[in-house]
Amino acid sequence: MAFWLARERRNQESSFIQRFDPRFWTVNFPRPAMASVVTTGPTSMQVDVELHHRGELVGLIWDSVDSLDHPLLAYETNRDYANTTLSFRWQSEGVIPLDEVNGPTLTIEGRDAAGNPQTWFVRLWNYASGSPADALVTLPFSLLEGGFTLPGTPIHPHDIDRMFISLVAPGYAAGSAELLPERVNGRVTISQINADGRFGILEIGDVRLPVHGERIATAYDDGYNQTPARLIRGAVGLGYREDLVHYVGMSHFMRLAQQSGALLATAQGEICTPASEWHRNFFEFARINDLEVIASISYELFDAYCPQAWKQRTWSGEPALTGWVPPSTLLSPANAEAMAWLRGSTLGFVSLLEGAGQPVKMQIGEPWWWTFADGRICLYDAAAQAAFGGSPVEIADLREPLDPSQIELLDAAGALLAQSTAALTADIRAAATTGAEVLLLAFTPTLLDPNMPELYRANLPVGWAALAFDRCQIEDYDWLTGGADALRRAAYTFVNTRLGYPIEDQDYFAGFVLDPADADSLWARIDAGIDEARKRNVPRRYVWAQPQINRDGYTRLPFSGDDLMEAFDDVLYPFPLGRSTAVAPEFSTSVSVTASGHERRNSVWTDARVHFDVGPGIRSEDELSELIAFFRARRGAAKGFRITDPFDHSSNGMTGTPTMSDQLLGIGDGQQADFQLVKSYGSEPDPQIRPITRPRHDTLLVSVGGTPSLDWTIGATGLLSFAVAPGAGAEVRAGFLFDVPVRFAEDRIDISGVNFTAGEAPSIPLIELREEV
Repeated sequence: MAFWLARERRNQESSFIQRFDPRFWTVNFPRPAMASVVTTGPTSMQVDVELHHRGELVGLIWDSVDSLDHPLLAYETNRDYANTTLSFRWQSEGVIPLDEVNGPTLTIEGRDAAGNPQTWFVRLWNYASGSPADALVTLPFSLLEGGFTLPGTPIHPHDIDRMFISLVAPGYAAGSAELLPERVNGRVTISQINADGRFGILEIGDVRLPVHGERIATAYDDGYNQTPARLIRGAVGLGYREDLVHYVGMSHFMRLAQQSGALLATAQGEICTPASEWHRNFFEFARINDLEVIASISYELFDAYCPQAWKQRTWSGEPALTGWVPPSTLLSPANAEAMAWLRGSTLGFVSLLEGAGQPVKMQIGEPWWWTFADGRICLYDAAAQAAFGGSPVEIADLREPLDPSQIELLDAAGALLAQSTAALTADIRAAATTGAEVLLLAFTPTLLDPNMPELYRANLPVGWAALAFDRCQIEDYDWLTGGADALRRAAYTFVNTRLGYPIEDQDYFAGFVLDPADADSLWARIDAGIDEARKRNVPRRYVWAQPQINRDGYTRLPFSGDDLMEAFDDVLYPFPLGRSTAVAPEFSTSVSVTASGHERRNSVWTDARVHFDVGPGIRSEDELSELIAFFRARRGAAKGFRITDPFDHSSNGMTGTPTMSDQLLGIGDGQQADFQLVKSYGSEPDPQIRPITRPRHDTLLVSVGGTPSLDWTIGATGLLSFAVAPGAGAEVRAGFLFDVPVRFAEDRIDISGVNFTAGEAPSIPLIELREEV
């Protein structure tokens, strides 16, 4: 299916919003503070904060540049606030009120009239009328002055990057790491938001792409700072429907409490107020937009918030730590307190789903025993050791051969992991008043790491086999973006054999692009992976994840008419082409002539496009009748077909007998399993490479490292797929005969019976098709 990466909006649908629309405010704050912003109406929003230290400050932010929305949906950049007024009603509780020192302050970041970076601090109380906790605030930007009292320093309103309102707890002390006597919860409601004046309106992208059949995934750890209304608007506008997967995260939703001088997750698994309010709002907006939410929880927890006894550990006692900075850790399935915390959190989200009128759909995401790259597995926390008999055997390196006792331990670890997910599944089903759907997400590049061939025993247990969960969801983005197609295909077969979920009960996750510099190459692979899953008849396919989709402008397009009607008939032109056939390879070259008469030439096409005229090959009225029937069956130029070029149809020279070493397709790297058939013209270092999309399958000969190979399949357009990726440095070569994909060049053919009888050959032009490879 087609896709594109939209860098900006170009003539797509747009509309207008009031500047300071509540949907597009964000929040930011330092850990371990928590905060969220939700919309409560067209001109109102609610901010919740949960604070633990005297120095924590939450900012409610308006940005002049929309860097969070998809380019087709973003609002325009306008840094000029001159002659514009923002007004709103302010109501607060729990935070320092408007009139006190360190009360809510509008910080404006921009440049002065000379273009120098400048920050102004505007005390809201100076522009308020009412009480310190309930006031009307009016901010005329051309008249604003910074400072604690008025008159102050005039701001320059013409060049503002962003502004934010600060929210702090009573007893605030800037920069202090001292714990507050107790947790502080605060709330600010901002209503009656109005932008008036010269720049009170902004243009905004208002596309609503056709439904394309794919689904989207997102995460609270990535979207906590945005309003749910903004995220749902983006998903629906980009054509995603039916349901979405929402990972609740591992670092922002949990309530923290002081325990032995540290702030740790509470034993009951409580959800903090900002996250609870955010998710209630998110689930409701999804329901209003006919989206069902699959809430995803995992065994992963931000390391700084995790009690030491809950963590999985290596034989030497080292805690399981992921590669994120700062790191997360993994909860031990054997630790009763850790599992109780996970249960409490999960049932909190079950309650929020039901409260919002959503069906209960919960994903248990990537539950596993953590394994380090050097082969150490984290099976040895105190609770796990006790569960495994008190003194389990050491597994020092899963990359090395294991003895029976070590394999037995891995099987026991898998059984324990499956037992913990079964208990959590049962709790979800028991808590849901109208039934629940529970899904498993498995990340195959880790669970089926070929360097650790026995790891699957612990992390893909038979206890997860069909009926343990309602659906099995597979994610393999490391292999997908890395081109490890043989491993991906082998994993599908392995998971199907081991767990036995029918294809209609499977889902596929494609993505993601960590570095935007890789967007062009990786999104093409991700999109192809989605198409591949569709061809495997996987019914539900998810793109992971919304932040990367928006950042890179990934735009999935719906099926076109050509997708519904095959645009190529895999049939051979019915008449042999003789020496009378006209064949004309064509390139496209732009030539510019300098003032001195020298030429500068740029080759626009990397491959030639061949034109044929097959009319001279028609020799009888019977053949003429058959040609007309063939032309009508192709609907003129609508459908392609094959012809054999009499002058160039072999990998060996132009017409020779193929051998297995004719054409170099690539060099193996141990990962890549797919190689496109090609034919090279000319010699190194710059041969012209022609993709071969219509080989004669029965003539195909393949070698790897000079040895004949039969361990492959060939796709419809010449893609050679190995069951096992060729080893590093091995030359992959092939020989074959091939046809050329063509179509009739025109939608009509002109044939005169009189001229044909007189021996005049008709003109039947064909043109080569450039097929996707």
